[in-house]
Amino acid sequence: MRKYVIAGNWKMNMTPSAAKKFISDLAATLPAQNKCDIVLCVPFVDIAPAAEAAKGTPIHIGAQNVHFEKSGAFTGEISADMLLEAGAEYVIVGHSERRQYFGETDETVNKRTRAALAAGLRVILCLGEVKEQRLAGITDEVVAMQTKLDLAGITAEELKRVIIAYEPVWAIGTGLTATPEQADETCGTIRRTVASLYGQAAADALIIQYGGSMNDANAAELLSKENVDGGLIGGASLKTDKFKAIIDAANK
Repeated sequence: MRKYVIAGNWKMNMTPSAAKKFISDLAATLPAQNKCDIVLCVPFVDIAPAAEAAKGTPIHIGAQNVHFEKSGAFTGEISADMLLEAGAEYVIVGHSERRQYFGETDETVNKRTRAALAAGLRVILCLGEVKEQRLAGITDEVVAMQTKLDLAGITAEELKRVIIAYEPVWAIGTGLTATPEQADETCGTIRRTVASLYGQAAADALIIQYGGSMNDANAAELLSKENVDGGLIGGASLKTDKFKAIIDAANK
């Protein structure tokens, strides 16, 4: 049985003091027997204080990006070793906003994924189609290609530390959401692609999140689908009550 993973992507929000208060407030509401994994992917400056605040709670801390080199003349970038020492356990790689605004390609996404895994981090690997590709009826082809390119060179053992987040780009920050059936269908395409690369057992064990405007109102229905194993949550992860409602849906 795959375990639900509910991850918050705070994007460029929350100061260190706000992060500590959020984690304290959220932790106080969590049940003693929490069934799902909870991850908060926070801005770089928040990682150390967030990791400290999360000690003794079910909350894990992640980063939102990582560079593929261990060190060097890469002004403004952060290495996997830096993330680990700061207290991160997870890192998001390939988010649609990184691809759209900062020139990420499947090649650099793959390099960042491999660097993060080599350092011991867990990776939340994002992929998904844009609106024009959905309307053209090539969603399956697009996500299958991204899956193959982004996982190139990654071993079956390393795959155990990868979560794939399916993000229909047209649903990120727009308020639009794929229907539960669309989400399940495309997550199923990703799972079948992974099966073709690593075998059915590896595909069956892979956690695939939905990452397109999941919120407290639609989480339960999305999470009821066979191939949806959690969510990568944007705006709803910035409010403790809304994020807790999604966690509650995963705990049922």
